[in-house]
Amino acid sequence: MKSWLRQHRSALAAAFSQLRHAPGSFLFNVLVVAIALALPFAGLTLLENVRPVALRLAVEPEISLFMGVDTPRARSIALATPIRDILRSRNKAAKIEFIPRDKALEQMKQKSGLTDVITTLGANPLPDGYVLTLDGFDNAADAARIESIATQLKALPDVETVQVDSAWVKRLAALMHVLRIALLFLAGTLAVVVIAVVFNTIRLQVLTQVDEIALSRLIGATDDYIHRPFYYAGALLGLCAGGVALAAVALALLPLNVAIGDFARLYASQFQLAPLGLTLGAGLLAVSAALGLTGAALSVQRHLANFS
Repeated sequence: MKSWLRQHRSALAAAFSQLRHAPGSFLFNVLVVAIALALPFAGLTLLENVRPVALRLAVEPEISLFMGVDTPRARSIALATPIRDILRSRNKAAKIEFIPRDKALEQMKQKSGLTDVITTLGANPLPDGYVLTLDGFDNAADAARIESIATQLKALPDVETVQVDSAWVKRLAALMHVLRIALLFLAGTLAVVVIAVVFNTIRLQVLTQVDEIALSRLIGATDDYIHRPFYYAGALLGLCAGGVALAAVALALLPLNVAIGDFARLYASQFQLAPLGLTLGAGLLAVSAALGLTGAALSVQRHLANFS
């Protein structure tokens, strides 16, 4: 165990020694990789801030049921029982409000301002109806599946039309899904960029140490001993770039939150974008280091094979 630790400590020291010999090149590469990492980090920060807000929204979609115009009032009122049975079978609670056709006509007169026009129609053209305000939905994606309940309600006798008022819920769920896919695509694309930058950086280090590598092989150095400092150099490059990217995103939130605060106050809100938490930030640093290590490993395996 002590020998293993000593070998890795020696490799890490060698990696730092390589970086000290060309600090300008190292810092430039850190900056390039950090720019590539900052975009997905910023996107993830935005999603992490928006997701709790979306979950806190009052997700209470409504379903409106309309009877046939000729449906007797007694049959319309009796429909409340099968409606409750359907909701109970789906484990959904709801506020059920019966709206008689006379009340619906009166509300239309008050809200439309077309009392004289409606009066000229003679008979009331509106049917009896129900308005169901559903709760028990945990999030927008759950509420977007309300159509299955509407289909069952549509099959009830005397129900002529079912109208689902949850378009905004479906749009919110779809938007969050699109943003997640776009972020994954962006992260995957830029991960390739990071690996390519580290790959080229390690390649240049290998080319500048050809004589040292050849000498090390002559005195019996193993491949692992020779490769290990380059692995550490790549991981350090990714780790430093990840730290710079996280710091840049956190700093960018300061002026952005000033503008967001002014906008949010117009809606009596205190919404602000918060930096990523310690756990998620540490995870992103680990991913950054892993990308650097991957680029270094690919470069070492590709270029040091020529000296085998």
